Amino acid sequence: MELNKRYSAQETEAKWYDHWMKEDYFSSTPDDREAFTIVIPPPNVTGILHMGHMLNNTIQDILIRRARLQGKNACWVPGTDHASIATEAKVVKMLREKGIKKGDISREEFLEHAFEWKNKYGGIILDQLKKLGASCDWNRTRFTMEEKLSKSVIKVFVDLHKKGKIYKGLRMTNWDPEAKTALSNEEVIHKEENSRLFYVKYKVVGEENYVTIATVRPETILGDTAVAVNPTDERYTHLHNKKVIVPKVNREVPIILDEYVDIEFGTGCLKITPAHDPNDYEIGLKHGLEVIDTINLDGTMNEKAQFFIGMDRFEARKAMAKDLEASGHLVRIEDYRNKVGRSERTNAVVEPKLTEQWYMDMKEHAAMALNAVDSGDIRFFPSHFWNTFYNWLNEDNIRDWCISRQLWWGQRIPAYYYKDHAFVAETAEEALVEAKEKTGDASLTIADLRQDEDVIDTWFSSWLWPMSVFDGFYDKKELEYYYPTSVLVTGWDIIFFWVARMIMSGYEYSEELLGKAFVEKNGRMPFRDVYFTGMVRDQKRRKMSKSLGNSPDALALIENYGADGVRFGMISSGSVGNDIIFDAPIDPKTKQVKNESKLCDQGQNFCNKMWNALKLIKGWEVIEEADSTNAAINAKAAEWFENKLRQTIQETEEKYKTYRLSDIIVSLYSFIWGDFCSWYLEMIKPAYGQPIDRKTRDQAIDFFERLMTILHPYMPFVTEEIWHQLKERSAGEDCIVSTYPKTASFDTENIAKVETIKDVVSSIREARASNGVGKNDEIPLHILASEKSQALFADEGLKLMLQKMGVLTVVEFAKDEPADTLNFISGTEKFFVGIVKQINKEEEIEKLEKELERNQSLQKSASAKLSNEKFVSGAPEVVVQKEQQKLADAEARINMIKEELVKLKA
Repeated sequence: MELNKRYSAQETEAKWYDHWMKEDYFSSTPDDREAFTIVIPPPNVTGILHMGHMLNNTIQDILIRRARLQGKNACWVPGTDHASIATEAKVVKMLREKGIKKGDISREEFLEHAFEWKNKYGGIILDQLKKLGASCDWNRTRFTMEEKLSKSVIKVFVDLHKKGKIYKGLRMTNWDPEAKTALSNEEVIHKEENSRLFYVKYKVVGEENYVTIATVRPETILGDTAVAVNPTDERYTHLHNKKVIVPKVNREVPIILDEYVDIEFGTGCLKITPAHDPNDYEIGLKHGLEVIDTINLDGTMNEKAQFFIGMDRFEARKAMAKDLEASGHLVRIEDYRNKVGRSERTNAVVEPKLTEQWYMDMKEHAAMALNAVDSGDIRFFPSHFWNTFYNWLNEDNIRDWCISRQLWWGQRIPAYYYKDHAFVAETAEEALVEAKEKTGDASLTIADLRQDEDVIDTWFSSWLWPMSVFDGFYDKKELEYYYPTSVLVTGWDIIFFWVARMIMSGYEYSEELLGKAFVEKNGRMPFRDVYFTGMVRDQKRRKMSKSLGNSPDALALIENYGADGVRFGMISSGSVGNDIIFDAPIDPKTKQVKNESKLCDQGQNFCNKMWNALKLIKGWEVIEEADSTNAAINAKAAEWFENKLRQTIQETEEKYKTYRLSDIIVSLYSFIWGDFCSWYLEMIKPAYGQPIDRKTRDQAIDFFERLMTILHPYMPFVTEEIWHQLKERSAGEDCIVSTYPKTASFDTENIAKVETIKDVVSSIREARASNGVGKNDEIPLHILASEKSQALFADEGLKLMLQKMGVLTVVEFAKDEPADTLNFISGTEKFFVGIVKQINKEEEIEKLEKELERNQSLQKSASAKLSNEKFVSGAPEVVVQKEQQKLADAEARINMIKEELVKLKA
């Protein structure tokens, strides 16, 4: 069958993905093979594919496909997170569009609508991942609110409560007035914003004097219960033990002394509103101040404010400023930049608010997680993320986890109330038994109990993910096989949200679930390695996002360049842990980001380069044996490429150990495009219209096969297509389940010799191009005789290879420089081609002086390393020898260049 002129991703990708699914290659069940397990960071059920997902999931797919090729039992578990706040907001919006208010329906009715929405729209992202080539075990797809996973969450909540690690308390919390729920500190994004600083004066009781405070939130003045000054501030010594009158509400409040007050900020006087600021709350507790909560859960002012009742807090801010100005209390207003906390999910400005919530004690768990990484049980890549991890979890910074949310979508808190009693149990029936025992009232029924209205924080379900997806809290069979998982691939931005907490749950429950003997052998960690991806950013280094309008459409990129082209573009553009600077051009007319990418275009061109190599090989006519000349050249070419391939495999394996995936794809690109397509195939390619011998053609196919297997994890579709086009295959003989090449020894001397041939050929081609000599015009080559050059070209096969590749009439040695030739240096040897050229001495001198400077720099670098005792004694012998060779070659080239300069300057 005739091949298309260009590789077609559109014709190929759906075909092969369907084939892989039909063959059930992605499925995994426990057997006697080594398990290689990845659990997907579950995207929100509300999510759609974006650039961050593309990067993260491409990396996971690379690792899982490679493990599959290595013969491991590769298991990649997909799933979605119920995302309480985000999903509830979507459902509330949907109901509002239907004319239904959440408050007008029951919890059960709301959940029916929520599950209906989830079943219709949720999990779209998982289908989109298939277009990227994600080889997840789709039979294992999990959802954090499915029955078994929800039961696991409840079981753990109850267990930790019994252990005294979960408790309920009244505390200052981050309140989202839009979602009407508490948030953890980690769900609040603090950014600098433009604000205004209001200077307001408070009259001192019994005097005509005033004190002035500065605030960005004048609406909270209505809840003030004190003014504080620093006891060391001499400006206010005369105010100690006095009172002031709060403007507008005319409330007398004390002037208190507290070292917390920053003398340098504002006026040095601080208004204290215990109900609406976490620091003020702590000061209020310390000084026994009244707490006046003036703001409702929806962000409007309440009756305790006395004024602006029912008005939104920001509208109340404007009204308060006007009234303060009218009453003469407003001194001035200044523009001000300050950090404002916003809800990660709704972007609403967070309101500090005193609420009763459920908390989890984190100190013991945090210490456990820190030790897991510090001891090396869990490895971070890159390792510098330990600093971020430590900053979150050290005993000075760690805070108890607020795990309750005032929502309906989520696992409901398993706490049941009867009068002043609370009973935490997995079911209402269990709570009833406990209630009867504790109250002594045998007549109680479930109807007498009231379950807590709140739900558990979404992260409390996902922190169990590495165990719960294998139903580990109910059946340890699969957990014993797949746990610990092999590697976690995630963004560093959720290092505390998710990574730290999964480590905590793993160390809390692995021994309980799997037994002491298991954890002594395999460890308690939920994963052995954590690979932190960077952020995908635009050319201005801004994080790509819909809101900024700087992100291309992920699916449109796949449509334009094919999944392989996009995967190449993503992975090749950033090293491990570093941010990905992804090119996203802006249309000058529409000012919108284009669905274009030079990086992806490079990936697409790579597909076409390999496709052209395939067409070349398949287009050759085959004979049984080659003539002696071609046989010698082809044997040398095969020997060189085999060694170079083995070297590449070994280098690739070393890079996999530290997840240097970007380095791997860049080197494979260079190796396949350059060494295989541009050099090896040219070495063995027969003259135009001539046949090739079967042995050489089969060897080329064998090399191509192995290259496709190595490249397959990165570019699965084009490699599978080429794999099948190379020769007839039996059923089940697919690239995806072929055998990944093992490392083997290689001959560095052979590689070096052919690299010299390549360098000489390149110099000959450059000389032709510079002097108007046709690429197919035969010319002679003379080599200045030396021990090294004569040893190199004593090999007849290499000599014939050079003659063929250089299009040379003859390759011979010369004792002196032949007349009417152009010379060049390759390595430490001097060559002369039969090209007559009028030399521009000034240009040639300038060129050689630059070359001299470059080699002197190499000499200096190598010499410095070799004079360093620590390097010589600590580095592997092969590395030291390499530096010694670099030094010797540089010195030889320096001498040759200096000799040439002397001649030119004579």
